Amino acid sequence: MNSLPHLPLGDRVDTGIRWIKDNMSPLLDGIKDSLEFLVEGLSEWLLTLPSLIVVILFALLGMAIRSLRFAVFALLGMGLVVSMELWEPAMQTLAMVLIATVIAVIVAIPVGILAARNDTVSAIVRPVLDLMQTMPALVYLVPVVIFFSIGYAPGVVATIVFAMAPGVRLTELGIRQVDKETVEAGQAFGGTAWQILRGIQLPLGLPTIMAGVNQVIMLALSMAVMAGFVGADGLGKIVVESLSRVDVAVGFEAGLAIVILAIFLDRSTAAIGQPTGRSLGAFLRRRRQVALEGRKAVSEQKASQAVPAA
Repeated sequence: MNSLPHLPLGDRVDTGIRWIKDNMSPLLDGIKDSLEFLVEGLSEWLLTLPSLIVVILFALLGMAIRSLRFAVFALLGMGLVVSMELWEPAMQTLAMVLIATVIAVIVAIPVGILAARNDTVSAIVRPVLDLMQTMPALVYLVPVVIFFSIGYAPGVVATIVFAMAPGVRLTELGIRQVDKETVEAGQAFGGTAWQILRGIQLPLGLPTIMAGVNQVIMLALSMAVMAGFVGADGLGKIVVESLSRVDVAVGFEAGLAIVILAIFLDRSTAAIGQPTGRSLGAFLRRRRQVALEGRKAVSEQKASQAVPAA
């Protein structure tokens, strides 16, 4: 015989998915309603103010956390999105990305911490993460459509699963990279495991953890575009429609809007993890430090002049 017996793995998975759909419908409906409420509520909130006001707020945010140059990019880039009449789908995509990212980070960081502190958990989690990262993105859409029909919910769930892996990996890496001597010093001073985690490991591992959050956002944005295949509103839906009509102009504009969103989110999260020193916040801190040093010098000079008089 030149062939092995056929193993019906796909049939078993299909049976399991159908069983979950038939027996857990109330739970799935609750998850769907909750996710759609969150995404629609956030997108409506982002669209409440006039688009140009929100563009200016994005620019101010960019100046506050990164630099004036980044603020100019945010102003021009978001203004271009408004000019291309893609502001509403861009905010819908942004809302879906933010909700999926928040949920993915809430799950990923605790799992990464557990994996960093327990080798058994790390050994169990690692192959699961490998599967999540190597599975083609479109494959995630098949079961979630069965569970949640079409709309925002299947897109958000698929995005969470697809984007979670780097958050777990880099959280574990960031905590494991903390110098053991520093941790041992904390233990020598009587610090509890929670105090060491909160006061030593998380602050020192923050740049790596934020790199993981950055990757979660980037993967979430890429998957949010794929969510257009399951009817989720936003830029992804416009890309899918342009693909079906072979409309190069619309596809290019939607793709350019996605790139602008991606750069804005990437640079923003990178600045939080590794401050550039050119932000408005850094400038104000330097001014405050100079003012404090100046007042200290004046008080010391007055004190030195008062001593001979006494």
